[in-house]
Amino acid sequence: MSSIDNWYRAAFAVIVGAVALVTIHAAPAAAAKDGNRVVVQVSDNDPAKWNLALNNAHNLQEALGKNLEIEIVAYGPGIAMLQAESIVGNRIDDAVHAGVTVSACQNTMRGHKLTKADMLNGINYVPAGVVEIMKRQQEGWAYLRP
Repeated sequence: MSSIDNWYRAAFAVIVGAVALVTIHAAPAAAAKDGNRVVVQVSDNDPAKWNLALNNAHNLQEALGKNLEIEIVAYGPGIAMLQAESIVGNRIDDAVHAGVTVSACQNTMRGHKLTKADMLNGINYVPAGVVEIMKRQQEGWAYLRP
């Protein structure tokens, strides 16, 4: 291998390192400009998991104040806790009134033959829960699964 080949390899490594460094440092600046955003996945029909997700949301709001967006996305078995008779319904209502967006997956609702009339008041609806989570992550939202 010639010294020119070694020079090109070294230059390439420096360029790749610089691009990685710029990318790493640019992402937090963009997030700080837009505020803090977190999407929370709840796909378990488990009151303990829901209470943990709601506690996480509350603690995030306490720590970060108004510079925060939180969306809890429920799909699969987790949709059961968004039904009108949910045992965590009061806590979900409190979270919604505190500014948390709670979104129900309409694909799951169709699969369980649920309508909006079967669900808690004040919640949001998204066509597909997993797609909503994916989109939020692509937009730079932090992801949390309690």
